Amino acid sequence: MSVPSVDQTPVAHPIQMTLEQKLANLPTQSGCYIYKDKDGTIIYIGKAINLRNRVRSYFQKSANHTPKTKRLVTNITDMEWIVTDTELEALILECNLIKKHRPKYNIRLRDDKHYPYLMLTTKEPFPRLLITRRVQQDDGNKYFGPFTNSHAVYETSKLVYRLFPLVTCRKLWTNKNEQRPCLYHHMDRCPEAPCAGIADPDRYAQGVKDAELFLSGRQDKLIKVMEKQMEDAAENLEFERAAKLRDQLNSIKIITERQKVVNTTTGDQDVVAVVQDESGAAVQMFFVRGGKLVGQEHFLLDGTDGENGLEEATSEFIKQYYQDASFVPSEILLPAHVEEMEIMESWLRQKKGAKVTLQAPKQGEKRKLVEMAATNARIALEQIRAQSAAEGDRINSALRQLADAIGMPDNLLQRIEAYDNSNVQGRHAVGGMIVFEEGKPKKSEYRRFKIEQSEGNPNDFAMMYEMLTRRFNQMQEGNPKFTSEPDLILIDGGKGQISAAQAAMRQFGYEFPMIGLAKQFEQIFLPGAEDPIELPRNSQALFLIQRIRDEVHRFAITYHRNVRGRAANMSVLDEIPGIGPVRRRELLRFFGSVERMKRAGVEDLAKAPGMNRKAAEDLHAHLRGLNS
Repeated sequence: MSVPSVDQTPVAHPIQMTLEQKLANLPTQSGCYIYKDKDGTIIYIGKAINLRNRVRSYFQKSANHTPKTKRLVTNITDMEWIVTDTELEALILECNLIKKHRPKYNIRLRDDKHYPYLMLTTKEPFPRLLITRRVQQDDGNKYFGPFTNSHAVYETSKLVYRLFPLVTCRKLWTNKNEQRPCLYHHMDRCPEAPCAGIADPDRYAQGVKDAELFLSGRQDKLIKVMEKQMEDAAENLEFERAAKLRDQLNSIKIITERQKVVNTTTGDQDVVAVVQDESGAAVQMFFVRGGKLVGQEHFLLDGTDGENGLEEATSEFIKQYYQDASFVPSEILLPAHVEEMEIMESWLRQKKGAKVTLQAPKQGEKRKLVEMAATNARIALEQIRAQSAAEGDRINSALRQLADAIGMPDNLLQRIEAYDNSNVQGRHAVGGMIVFEEGKPKKSEYRRFKIEQSEGNPNDFAMMYEMLTRRFNQMQEGNPKFTSEPDLILIDGGKGQISAAQAAMRQFGYEFPMIGLAKQFEQIFLPGAEDPIELPRNSQALFLIQRIRDEVHRFAITYHRNVRGRAANMSVLDEIPGIGPVRRRELLRFFGSVERMKRAGVEDLAKAPGMNRKAAEDLHAHLRGLNS
């Protein structure tokens, strides 16, 4: 099947056509349609078996649209389309396009790109268990998730490392004798020690398989496998290994006994329930493996506005969740029948490589499962609503207190910009700008600056002056990344830093309110004021500006470490004969860091672009010399 790429430009028209002309020339094939507003921003993406019929239905005066659809139609000023060969291709393309553009009027999984996964690096000779927020399709690794609770991810990771003998130091090893076994090996936390070249590949591979069964929720099968391993070890007089397996089995059995038995079947099911109200929608998922409820997660949907039907919300969630899901069960129970059920079954069958059934049960045990999930979804939505209200009250209180303390109207503190710089004796100096809108970080507005005029000269005032000069110069030139005006500027520092920042701002004719926060006594400095302001230690306003200050400090330091690390990598490679700028750049791009080059053999080094055998041998010898 050939599915158009998400980067494919929509169908180009030979002449500039109006929206009415495009509507008149719509094709009758299946495909995706893309609506845009007056600014050219994509605001809605949909799919259709017949593009002409589906798209024209939006613009019929007699159509009985929901209020949300009416708002959508009034904002459509342009449209494009992409024709596909089949409806299945259109569904896949629609999923990809929505994930890429996240249009305003589509129902979307809230912050789905940030959900963490557990990744078992099965493409490596000695796999590790890592936490990641990006799923790479077909990369040879195994993914488990997504999880909405980051704490649960870390706790699961710790449990797996306690139960199974995986590498704990998170480094890539090939079983070459590269170092002495570390403390984890002597504590029996990493018994194989592939770093020292003493690992048994077969035994390690068995531990990886056991961990995979555990993470997949197949504890019953895992118990049978491990019982067989324990018996074999005892028969072979490997009593120490048999005792370890016995302890592992006992721990796994305790975990398994806590899981609720929900039916007598041995199949795998995902149970989906959707609950909506005027504030949005919540989705509760139960994961049933081998007849046991092994886990649950809840998700939030944006763009529902309480107007969308249960069917649409369910359909959009299924498409977006299973697009990147690490596992597709053989049966998915839904709260309502969806119109696209058959085509979605075909899509899921393609992803799983086996039959997948979507079902909306009306009665019986399966219906009770869906109702139980719905009850949990309602509770989750109520808790989220209460938490959101409390958070909103706390933020509003903090903004009012801060505005009152510095003599500003509290309704003006919508956008707060904060600035900080980071360096080591003036070297690798960088600056960071962060933005809080309505008391919350807006990371899409964060900006980084590489300080150009302070190399070797640790002058915090000059660095702050340069950073603010560049920020307001870009604002005056109309750079869209810097056009938003701040209601308040927070400088990490005292009077000197504020003076430098004000001088930079005023040369462009701006007069935005500005304060500084000194690190030592958490005092607020106002421009021109003799005495600082001291907020009560338990005030919400102080907590807010401390949070903003800590965030900009973290952002600047992280950037500084990256710059310093790249410079250190470059300096090491600069000393090696035969490694010029091009090879150095290609080596870093190929391996990612000098540390990985140090662990690579001559053959691996020679595989990098631009390298040959002789250069690889010289590089290997030099890097080994650094290790000794």
